[in-house]
Amino acid sequence: MKTVGIFSKQTDEWGTPQELFDQLNNEFNFTLDPCSTVDNHKCSKFFTASDDGLSHDWSGERVFINPPYSQSYKWVEKAWHESHKPNTLCVLLLPARTDTKYFHDFCLNRSEVRFLKGRLKFVGGGTSSAPFPSMLVIFRAAGVK
Repeated sequence: MKTVGIFSKQTDEWGTPQELFDQLNNEFNFTLDPCSTVDNHKCSKFFTASDDGLSHDWSGERVFINPPYSQSYKWVEKAWHESHKPNTLCVLLLPARTDTKYFHDFCLNRSEVRFLKGRLKFVGGGTSSAPFPSMLVIFRAAGVK
């Protein structure tokens, strides 16, 4: 039997639950969603895979990032670098995998990390919860709240 959805490798792009995004947006007032689709973008300014959000400048933006998990390292690295630009804030929704290279290279002792309680039910993931816990990684330019 073939398992489809969040437990498969058919896709690693999963839509952010609207309730979670709304809570975060109330706190951070996001202006950019750099790794989305036309159908699931959370901000009026967004980039799709064909736009290649990794190649754009995020200066001065308040960025919400739910990356394709197979490319987590690239997105975490980009967010870390962009967050050093004035007035820039980056919030990433990631699997809570503290053993990963990106966690040790960029997150540990370099960011605010919030572990989310329970397992998320991603949009497009059916009724199943994710098979992993999730965390938020927050990078802020100096003085950004």
